[in-house]
Amino acid sequence: MTSSAVNDTLRSDLEAERDELARRLEELTADGAAAPDFDENFADSAQVAAEQGENLSLAAALRDQLTDIEGALSRLADGTYGRCLECGDQISEARLEAMPATPYCINHA
Repeated sequence: MTSSAVNDTLRSDLEAERDELARRLEELTADGAAAPDFDENFADSAQVAAEQGENLSLAAALRDQLTDIEGALSRLADGTYGRCLECGDQISEARLEAMPATPYCINHA
């Protein structure tokens, strides 16, 4: 496969992952805040608070992943994809295969 074809495939995969993360985040949140359907009159308010905390954490993790993927798509567009943002060295192919959105080589992870 040519470099262009690899980049097209990678871009397509990253875009699909971005769309899936955005969908999951949308399902989890409303107006940017975690807001699943909880019964506020539920007898165990500690359980409700714990579940709300878990959802807030999950939403934050999804936003971080989404930011990483959007960064990778940006680097693909400007030709810097695969270079460590810290040192500028080439990120190993194995690392990019395992973590396509990573902006750092293993030494700066």
